[in-house]
Amino acid sequence: MNRSLQIALISTDYPPLRTSAAVQLRDLAQQFAALGHRPVMIVPSLTSDQPWKVERLDGVDVLRLAAPPTRAATLFRRALAEMWLPFAMLRGMRRSPLRSAKWDVLVWYSPPIFFGPLIWALRRASGARTYLILRDIFPEWAVDLGIIRKGPVYLLLKAVAAFQYAVADTIGVQTESNLDYLPNWTKSKGRRIEVLHNWLATTPDIGCSIQVARTSLAGRKVFVYIGNMGVAQGIEILMDLIQSLRHRDDIGFLFVGRGSEFSKLEAERASRDLTNVLFFDEIDPSEIPGLLAQCHVGLVALHPNHKTHNIPGKFVSYVQYGLPVLARVNRGTDLERLIEASGVGRVYAGSSVNELKGLAEELADDEALRRTMSDRGKRLGGSMFSPEAAAKQILV
Repeated sequence: MNRSLQIALISTDYPPLRTSAAVQLRDLAQQFAALGHRPVMIVPSLTSDQPWKVERLDGVDVLRLAAPPTRAATLFRRALAEMWLPFAMLRGMRRSPLRSAKWDVLVWYSPPIFFGPLIWALRRASGARTYLILRDIFPEWAVDLGIIRKGPVYLLLKAVAAFQYAVADTIGVQTESNLDYLPNWTKSKGRRIEVLHNWLATTPDIGCSIQVARTSLAGRKVFVYIGNMGVAQGIEILMDLIQSLRHRDDIGFLFVGRGSEFSKLEAERASRDLTNVLFFDEIDPSEIPGLLAQCHVGLVALHPNHKTHNIPGKFVSYVQYGLPVLARVNRGTDLERLIEASGVGRVYAGSSVNELKGLAEELADDEALRRTMSDRGKRLGGSMFSPEAAAKQILV
């Protein structure tokens, strides 16, 4: 594609937020610019009393639109805020300097599932083609984990998700197995569903504010967990693993991030008197390479009741920076198959702490194995999870 395209990227997450989605979208926007296109990031602003604000951030134009906060204390309040979100953003958009912009491509990131009305209005005004980056199959996974039940709320959320799918020309899902969740969607002419792998740009090691050598984990083989600590991750078994290895003074665990379960995990560490684990709040994404350089194994956890498939951003980070992976996942998933086929770590889909402990000790005790997995991970990251590959695929 030779001509320069006007591309709108729409999400709830973008720097200065530190979520994996924010980092991914920054990398994608920068890659679009590097390919000679004109990306504009459109995101809600939760702190501004102005209807809109335009800024230049890391070489990308960012339009921030006034909107209600979606990270509410309860699921009900969050759902209400997210339902209003596209209408609030559309109102701000119509007051902004970009109100008459003619977009060539509209790209949006889900979750959340509520951007459908905004995309519909922008597509209607400009005739743009649309691409949905679908990272969660919602509300299905929430039913799997018992967060919601099949009933009126579920049916409402299904309808909202269906409208989002209806305004997409192409949907990019995380894994092959996710293709099965939308069997009827492609029956309409001109629609395409495909696997769009997660992506991450590698950045230099500029150091990290967390200095493992100055903590109680100094000198240990460190298993690190980065990112969200929520219900969907099912981290409880990792706390049992940590307790089972408390006698090993050469193994330590480090958790860095945020989430609904963060304070609960910290309280559990105190109640169990675990001295082989530390918790830190999330750090700036630029510090992640410096953090991972101090660690030996990356931890991934997915709740065993999950039936949907995903490749977490933390997994991409680990392999990109050459960290072997220890993953506890739901059985029969694409992530389980990927780890086994690529040889970048050890993966476990059961509920036995002793079996998970055995895998952890194998990784801790075999330096040659970790080195081999590290090399494989870097190759996998470069070939499968690059921003350039994602950007080019979206624009095909």
